[in-house]
Amino acid sequence: MYLFHIVYCFCGMTRKTIHTSVHFMFREMLKPRLIRPLPVLSSPPPPAPEMPLSPSASFPWGSVYWGLPHSPLLTLHAFPPFRVLPGILVFGDSSPAHVVNSVFGFRQADGRKVLRSSIREFLCSEAMFHLGVPTTRAGACVTSESTVIRDVFYDGNPKYEPCTVVLRIASTFIRFGSFEIFKSADEHTGRAGPSVGRNDIRVQLLDYVISSFYPEIQAAHASDRVQRNAAFFREVTRRTAWMVAEWQCVGFCHGVLNTDNMSILGLTIDYGPFGFLDRYDPDHVCNASDNTGRYAYSKQPEVCKWNLQKLAEALQPELPLELGEAILAEEFDVEFQRHYMQKMRRKLGLVQVELEEDRALVSKLLETMHLTGADFTNTFFLLSSFPVELESPGLAEFLARLMEQCASLEELRLAFRPQMDPRQLSMMLMLAQSNPQLFALMGTRVGIARELERVEQQSRLEQLSMAELQSRNQGHWADWLQAYRARLDKDLEGAGDAAAWQAERVRVMHANNPKYVLRNYIAQNAIEAAERGDFSEVRRVLKLLENPYHCEAGAATDPEATEADGADGRQRSYSSKPPLWAAELCVT
Repeated sequence: MYLFHIVYCFCGMTRKTIHTSVHFMFREMLKPRLIRPLPVLSSPPPPAPEMPLSPSASFPWGSVYWGLPHSPLLTLHAFPPFRVLPGILVFGDSSPAHVVNSVFGFRQADGRKVLRSSIREFLCSEAMFHLGVPTTRAGACVTSESTVIRDVFYDGNPKYEPCTVVLRIASTFIRFGSFEIFKSADEHTGRAGPSVGRNDIRVQLLDYVISSFYPEIQAAHASDRVQRNAAFFREVTRRTAWMVAEWQCVGFCHGVLNTDNMSILGLTIDYGPFGFLDRYDPDHVCNASDNTGRYAYSKQPEVCKWNLQKLAEALQPELPLELGEAILAEEFDVEFQRHYMQKMRRKLGLVQVELEEDRALVSKLLETMHLTGADFTNTFFLLSSFPVELESPGLAEFLARLMEQCASLEELRLAFRPQMDPRQLSMMLMLAQSNPQLFALMGTRVGIARELERVEQQSRLEQLSMAELQSRNQGHWADWLQAYRARLDKDLEGAGDAAAWQAERVRVMHANNPKYVLRNYIAQNAIEAAERGDFSEVRRVLKLLENPYHCEAGAATDPEATEADGADGRQRSYSSKPPLWAAELCVT
């Protein structure tokens, strides 16, 4: 199957389990248009980046990518109560070095993905790659005049959206959930995997994964299957810990970290309701459907570890559970903290010595960012210009620029505005008092607690003036910057040449603190332009994200890096804090 065929493929999904067979069919899209191919394909793309496609067209750069339809039922853990959902994969021949995956959405069981979500995935997978985060790639994005109906916010207001296909590229798309098809009946749902009891298939799948994608482990433990499987699980644990540490360091929130969305290679996979932090908030939830905050930013390491526990359970008896759990306990936290702190030291320009006190310095920085509502990406980027000399005349200017990255009163009031009608909140609180058992069954305890925090925070903000807020923010930052300068002094002591140390410090910080990330409002600008038939903004944003660490002086006024900001025509840099309207954006 050529890449061209995969563009038009459509899975006729059913709600029944089909054993030992695959139902796979094609459906043509009306007037498809290629939004953008990527140079990761084997040959240069055609001269015209946007072109109509006909059913008789061909893709010369895709001829080496053969595909094999493969449609397993993946048993995944998503939002409690956990449920079983179908997943569709297209694997490829390993000889061309990459695999092409055609993505299917299953919320309407029609196998169609839409323009909005496709552009987000296309841009974000490439953004993550250029940030240096382990990820699948996006080979191309093709939209059409075919439409499907979608209820974007699940609020009873569906609309027609263009059918679109994203081609994912990776060595494999096997996930943790792929091994859960053998699981026994779940204690909560009573459901079992479609291949329960088929250990012979589990053995085949495990042999395939290790021999194909971890050949060094296969070679080192060819005579001992248990040790081979243990080494495999250890490596998956390390890669997963490394991946989520990278997420935390760039402020990335995945949104739906179920076992089906965890790659067996430690890659970021399945870009859905993701988001990058704007104002730093450890409890930020990017997915509006995540009412309990299960996949909040600060919980991502914990959830990834939990998913590894589920993988360990799914691998038994080929890997004894006690051995898998011991490996997980030994490796995950240590590997996560090691890589996280290494990355954070580079983000802070600590290039000479590693000190135990660095952990407290990072923790205090994040606390200060939270207290002041500082922009995550821009604050780290700004720290490279911190004047290290004690009496530097540039300190006042630096502090002024830092204050600009802190949230204004208006931004904070928008961020903490109550989400529930006061009467509804009052009724829920009365129910919690009068019938706590029923209240607990409703599963809204976390949401109500979060709403009460918003109400309390909103009350405090109403009594706060802008001058008081700025004074408070300056005090918080003055305390942390004093500790930061003291730590930089210790780092300088280990360097022979102060000028060379400063140059290296700035170089390392610029290489680890991006100026551009795919903020939701940037993606939304590209989506709205594309929905009008203008794909130039998608390509412009992609070009920006391909060089996220760009820090030349003229970048802020480069037309590649700006958006029109309202009716006054002012230009807002894509490296600036998001506009106020971005707070209204919602992804699910």
